[in-house]
Amino acid sequence: MKKSVFIILLIATVITSCKNTEKGEVIDVIEVNKDLALITNQQSNEGYNLMKNNCYVCHNSNVASHDDIVAPPFKGVKMHYMRQYDNKEDFVNAIVDWVQNPDEDKALMFGAVKRFKLMPKLPLPTKDLEKIASYMYENEVDKPRWMEEHMKGKQGGNKGNMKNKGCSHKDGESCGNNC
Repeated sequence: MKKSVFIILLIATVITSCKNTEKGEVIDVIEVNKDLALITNQQSNEGYNLMKNNCYVCHNSNVASHDDIVAPPFKGVKMHYMRQYDNKEDFVNAIVDWVQNPDEDKALMFGAVKRFKLMPKLPLPTKDLEKIASYMYENEVDKPRWMEEHMKGKQGGNKGNMKNKGCSHKDGESCGNNC
């Protein structure tokens, strides 16, 4: 649906630009690109606003330390999901599926489930969840000040949906922090 709207807007912009050109005159591609960038930016902002208003209650990256968090920060969520899903469509579908039906058996963040329990099902419309997940996939998400220290020397994480139910980092060891 989003692609269809985007394509329709692109065609409409090109057609509108072409109507005002004389034979042999070049269409102002820069103006078309600016319009498309504006549309894309508005969609990203909508995803961010939905995320901020619906998700930051629990996934707040502004807490003082790893010990003060209520749920994993989005930087950690994105990191785990990007490892498992290498394209936008799969990433978005996985996030939407998780939020609509959290299930310990399909968890990618076993330490988080162990520490925080399963997140509740959220009654958000699928379209809103898709916008949030798309925003996460396409943009940098907030990283807590303490995250680098938490991950120091432990980069890597679970490769896939491993059933070790622990926090597995690149070195194969559990960091003990239930990330």
